[in-house]
Amino acid sequence: MKKVIKNKFFETVSDLAENLKVDVYVIGGYVRDLLLKRKSKDIDFLIIGSGIDFAEKLAKKLGHNVNVSIFKNFGTAMFKYKGFEYEFVGARKESYQRNSRKPIVENGTLQDDQNRRDFTINTLAISLNKSNYGEILDPFGGIEDLEKKIIKTPLDPDITFSDDPLRMMRAIRFATQLNFKIDDNSFKAISVNKERIKIISKERISDELNKIIMSERPSIGFNLLFKSGLLEIIFPEMYNLAGVDVVNNIYHKDNFYHTIKVLDNISENTDDLWLRWAAILHDIGKPKTKKFVDNSWTFHNHQNVGANMVPEIFRKMKLPLNEKMKFVRKLVEMHHRPISLVTDETTDSAIRRLIYDAGEDLDALLTLTESDITTQFEDKHQKFLLNYQILRKKIKEVAEKDFIRNWQPPIDGNEIMKLLDLQPSKIVGVLKDELKDAILDEKIENSYEAAYNYLKILAENYNLKLNNNLLTLK
Repeated sequence: MKKVIKNKFFETVSDLAENLKVDVYVIGGYVRDLLLKRKSKDIDFLIIGSGIDFAEKLAKKLGHNVNVSIFKNFGTAMFKYKGFEYEFVGARKESYQRNSRKPIVENGTLQDDQNRRDFTINTLAISLNKSNYGEILDPFGGIEDLEKKIIKTPLDPDITFSDDPLRMMRAIRFATQLNFKIDDNSFKAISVNKERIKIISKERISDELNKIIMSERPSIGFNLLFKSGLLEIIFPEMYNLAGVDVVNNIYHKDNFYHTIKVLDNISENTDDLWLRWAAILHDIGKPKTKKFVDNSWTFHNHQNVGANMVPEIFRKMKLPLNEKMKFVRKLVEMHHRPISLVTDETTDSAIRRLIYDAGEDLDALLTLTESDITTQFEDKHQKFLLNYQILRKKIKEVAEKDFIRNWQPPIDGNEIMKLLDLQPSKIVGVLKDELKDAILDEKIENSYEAAYNYLKILAENYNLKLNNNLLTLK
């Protein structure tokens, strides 16, 4: 199949291939995305010979101080040039051992290399050789599968997925990103081989999972993970959200399908991966807190139980245990707070406390709670959204009036220790919180003098002595 390619870089590659007397092809994802009219900045070149040698000679020809990164163990080289990332690999064939996804690699032909690829839509190659420049080589019907929107393995799917089980995650990821259907035989093979995913590192699994989460409609991928049986293995806490219990003909909603709906909702409003993770985990504590009490289902304290689960989930899935994890944990813990304030009786004091506690994450928290509206009744949905608009207006008014956002009490923990001659201890935190609460609840003014006088009262209550000589009014 012929296709005209107007690309100066490809022409330069073609000229070098002619001079070196080697065959070169563009292969894989770039060809797929080109046919789908999707933008791609990553281009893979298949060399019938040494990919490293070809990359070094091409970089020298291009000049401009092109720096080549070489990965000898994989026989690949790559460099960046004018906003694109180019990778060069020699054609190879692969064989696998049962307990490893790392293949035994040998030099191979174009056909060998296409045979080893994961899906038909990724086997497509464009020749850059002078004899058939621009011809698309499609031995497995990848173009037809693109047109039919099908994800299918080029060879026996049982062998494909057993050899490299990460391909099961990739199949679901591509189906999600492209909104394609996984071929029935291929999907059945995923279910059959699901236990093989256990030989894959947590880092690689999480990388694919994050790509699913960052898709336009992540629910597609989570549905496929659930139905294939993979979710139960790689993310049992989320799998446990599924199902509906019935007592006295009283049901509760299926929290798995609710969660992926919340995830889709929030994905319409943010590309923040960790805010999307907060949506995934916001109800993760419900299975542990579910009870049937007084003829109704309750999930008391599920937000705190869920928040306490976040660090272990992140640790187990090899996700970062830094500020990103703390952000997700905070939002899970606070996701019910704004809901309780959507009433006419809400006081400025309650709004003030929410602003203070949420801090710089307030907007993210409100985005999460608004995404948590999943009712199918349009009138209810609009009513809830209107309530949140009113809440946002109240928050804006209180924040502007009190300058409370990112506010800190006029006397901090260090000064409490100095004034009361204390060492770092639990009582310092208690006094700091009581001072903060007194100001937020408008028991005292937001000033140093008022805080100092209130600290004197607190000191007496806790039998502590305040050093009056250190008082400096600000």
